Amino acid sequence: MRPFLFAATQKHSTIRLTINIASLIFNRMVEQYTHDMNLVFHALGDATRRQMLHDLANGERTVSDLAQPYEMSLAAASKHIKVLESAGLIRREIRGRTHLCRLDPGPLATAHEWLNFYQRFWTGRLDTLERLLRRDDDRQTSTGPEKQHRPEKPERPENQDRPDNQERNDT
Repeated sequence: MRPFLFAATQKHSTIRLTINIASLIFNRMVEQYTHDMNLVFHALGDATRRQMLHDLANGERTVSDLAQPYEMSLAAASKHIKVLESAGLIRREIRGRTHLCRLDPGPLATAHEWLNFYQRFWTGRLDTLERLLRRDDDRQTSTGPEKQHRPEKPERPENQDRPDNQERNDT
């Protein structure tokens, strides 16, 4: 193959038309966002880690300070702290032999935004349900209990249920 033909083929290749770069970037962003949110909710799923975050909201603490309210070793507390760190919920700074932890509220704000959307959704749904129930209650009280009772339909004998149920002569 001559070099000229190869260069001309590459110059006019249509491969760039079939690869959608924007969707690859978008999918990566969605996957990264989902992964980060999963880590945040996983970290918040444990009561010990939630209490550690609550303690860190009052200021930075050492690993020993965070482990002290619980009957756990420093190694166990460190594992909880690593989960919080991997979710981006805390930052750890090492000063000599002391590990200081501080709260990073960014991922909590993202989780709060996500939850706030569903709070608005369910609040709207529950408000609609409340309106419908109140309207139904208002109708029932305006008609009064004596008008609410409907007389029962008289029962029909079995042979009157179907019109084709007449006596037949089998001859």
